[in-house]
Amino acid sequence: MGDKNEVSFDPKEHQHLRYNPLRDSWVLVSAHRMKRPWAGQVEKPPEKHVPRYDPSNPLCPGNTRASGKVNANYESTFLFENDFPALQPHAPDPVSDQHPLFQSKAARGVCKVMCFHPWSDITLPLMKKQEVIKVINEWAGLIEELGATYPWVQIFENKGAVMGCSNPHPHCQVWASNFLPHEPALSDIHQRAYYQKHGEPLLLQYARLETERKERVVVENSDWLAVVPYWATWPYQMLLLPRRHVLRLTDLTTEEREGLADIMKSLLTKYDNLFEISFPYSMGWHGAPTGPHLKEDNSHWQLHAHYYPPLLRSATVKKFMVGYEMLAQDQRDLTPEQAAEKLRNLPTEHYKIRENPDEGGRQGKECIGK
Repeated sequence: MGDKNEVSFDPKEHQHLRYNPLRDSWVLVSAHRMKRPWAGQVEKPPEKHVPRYDPSNPLCPGNTRASGKVNANYESTFLFENDFPALQPHAPDPVSDQHPLFQSKAARGVCKVMCFHPWSDITLPLMKKQEVIKVINEWAGLIEELGATYPWVQIFENKGAVMGCSNPHPHCQVWASNFLPHEPALSDIHQRAYYQKHGEPLLLQYARLETERKERVVVENSDWLAVVPYWATWPYQMLLLPRRHVLRLTDLTTEEREGLADIMKSLLTKYDNLFEISFPYSMGWHGAPTGPHLKEDNSHWQLHAHYYPPLLRSATVKKFMVGYEMLAQDQRDLTPEQAAEKLRNLPTEHYKIRENPDEGGRQGKECIGK
């Protein structure tokens, strides 16, 4: 029997824990902390002007990189071997006789860089739809090519200096490894367990439930759904999901690739419009493992992309994963529902077009049109 004066639970006011089924972990949600004043670090605002071509930018067409290699005069996407790779295809194995507290294993692979566009002053939301489709097709091609050999192919984009991106040019990285890294390995374990217990892929069921509930949906179309996940850790974290059961990028139909280009442009436009900056984030694709796993039953897997943006209160205030997050567990202030509502209510037209109609007209013809 509750006290008459007992306060009813309100997720926007009262701290609580939320479960992440992909990692079998919990996140502490403390929405009331958004009321506290902020007097901490302020990040330098992003550079307003980025030149279309910079002779000192190693990612621009025709420029010489630090390795001495010269880029092609590319006009679309451009792929090259990373000049300073974290993984190389040939390396000796560690010794086999090891103490259990000092274990090591062989690590081999390849690292590539893919430029999305020849211009440095453009990003995915400002590219033409067909240009984004070209990027998606290249991603699928890399999964097919590298996935024929390697168990894992990680496609990821670090956007913005705050995310460690040193070159202002639209690009991503692709690392293929002879091992299944920790995050996808966790996801594989928990998606498999959920599928075995419930008879349906975890993220396929999750997409259907989020479609019904709507409160965390930011953008959607007939083939795709972008939601701030119920268990989100980062303030404006996003989970991008196909509605159909899809294992890998290579399995997407032509129509699904077109729909993916549409929803990526819509989502990333809303990101940019939130604080009217080129919104920083780290993103990456997770799909069923490849290489030797291609012969296995991976029905428990569902293709998805994660977006992890750091900004919290403004263009100059970001979320810090320190202290409690490093020593105890993940914690967030803004609720996922509040974050989704903010993004959902933003205009669908990019702020740069609204601010500069002349520039918008030029970019509308050259960069934004579908």
